[in-house]
Amino acid sequence: MMQDTKTHQEIQSSVSKVECYVCGKGLSEGHSISAKTVSNGIVLFCDVHYSMQ
Repeated sequence: MMQDTKTHQEIQSSVSKVECYVCGKGLSEGHSISAKTVSNGIVLFCDVHYSMQ
């Protein structure tokens, strides 16, 4: 990444916890998490619930 120090642009970012949309479990419980596009956007599912959707 390179930065032009002559121009000042504000950079914004955000984070959210990676957890299953259905059960709320995530990496800390030993599950893998995958994203799936559904009619209302992109949601995250654990390895148990991903195949059910």
